[in-house]
Amino acid sequence: MGNISAFETSVASSASSVSHRGWRSAVMSLTTVAALSSGGAIVTAGPISAAPTTGASAPALTGTGSSSRGSSEALGSVADVTPRSAVKQGKPMREPAPYPTTPIDSGLVIGTLPATTGEPMNVTPLDSRVGLSGASKQYRFSYSTTNQHGKIATSTAAIFLPKGKMPAGGWPILAWAHGTVGLGDNCTPSMNPRSERDAAYLNHWLRQGYAIVASDYAGQGTSGLMSYLNGKSTAANVVDSVIAARKLSPTKGNLAKRWAAIGQSQGGGAALHVAQRATQASRAAGIDFRGTVATGAPAYIENIVLAGGPTFPPVVLPIGLNVYALYIMAAIADARPDLDVDQVLTPEGKKMVKWAETACYAQMADAVEGTNVARAFKKPVRSIPGIKQALTTHMATATTGYDKPVFVGHGLKDKDVPTPIGLALNSEMWLNQFIASPRNKRVVVRWYAADHGETVYASMKDSTPFLAGIMRP
Repeated sequence: MGNISAFETSVASSASSVSHRGWRSAVMSLTTVAALSSGGAIVTAGPISAAPTTGASAPALTGTGSSSRGSSEALGSVADVTPRSAVKQGKPMREPAPYPTTPIDSGLVIGTLPATTGEPMNVTPLDSRVGLSGASKQYRFSYSTTNQHGKIATSTAAIFLPKGKMPAGGWPILAWAHGTVGLGDNCTPSMNPRSERDAAYLNHWLRQGYAIVASDYAGQGTSGLMSYLNGKSTAANVVDSVIAARKLSPTKGNLAKRWAAIGQSQGGGAALHVAQRATQASRAAGIDFRGTVATGAPAYIENIVLAGGPTFPPVVLPIGLNVYALYIMAAIADARPDLDVDQVLTPEGKKMVKWAETACYAQMADAVEGTNVARAFKKPVRSIPGIKQALTTHMATATTGYDKPVFVGHGLKDKDVPTPIGLALNSEMWLNQFIASPRNKRVVVRWYAADHGETVYASMKDSTPFLAGIMRP
């Protein structure tokens, strides 16, 4: 179980007889209240102050019954009893503005798709305008992976090598899973300057002596649509990027076998999905997966999406939540065309989802400000036959089955992934070191007095020694 204190073991043992499934349902109710009544921020400090770190006790658990089913049914009940006249419709969504700059492809020619995954296709030096200041060398490359339809597909990625003397055996690798940038090709991370936050974060890891492999995900700048929050395909994209990076001619022999996944927001969720699948895939490829750092990771969002309809949400949500909802609808419609998502959309809703396929985050956020996404629906999402299982398969985040150490961090002021979601996910993952079957290997939980983006910076003082510990040769 790693470095688990006797105090933690004692606390968890006493908690193991309590049904944490009911507790999660209660927390999900709190999530809804928090998101709708306070703009996504937690409204009381009591439950959060009890959230466990690796040196604190677990929160008291109460209640019984189903977890995800209970939360989705509770939200559906809210929608059922809300009259349409009580729904605050907000303003119609505006058409998103065009992307303001021209993406920089660094001259990469995608190349011919191989018959197997994890194979490099082409590589070129990364244009310094979209590079990192902390890198000694940086490249953009294309590689083969698996998409949301289970087919071999193309993705692109960037690789950054640290400055200084390479250690024996090569630089250890961190696979960076990027956060929400949008679904369109113009949003592709390796063709745009990194945000100030992401650049600072990635340069920090370069200074620590890690090479960074940063997948764009299949469909982002390549054929098809990037499958937003699709855990299975995104995890495959990240794992395959590491496998392919070690075969690139400019970096061959410079990369160690050991690697870990890191990610924030959408990327935090992706990193957790990587952690569910990477050990076996790495072993087959002759590399050594060591663990995961995930901050601001989303979870249980499928239950909130399932509640969507003409009367839910009854109020205008924070901008980020509106954008995420539309990206999810676009992604599930693409991944599962057999479900015919259009059947529950209004004419306005069809335009909103279509715009989500191409507009990058900043342009979507401007366009959706003041809009209630309930305007998109003429019928409840849950009326689509098979949609509940489809959403669960597409994006549900597991709370058990982590066979390598995991670090999870969340902000107490997070409005993008409302704090109660982090409370539910992180606390259950932590408890499942002790009471799950199979048990999680080791879970470190940290909370920060920060919002969604600030948590990235705040977490580094804890995630840096965590990674140093698990990445030793």
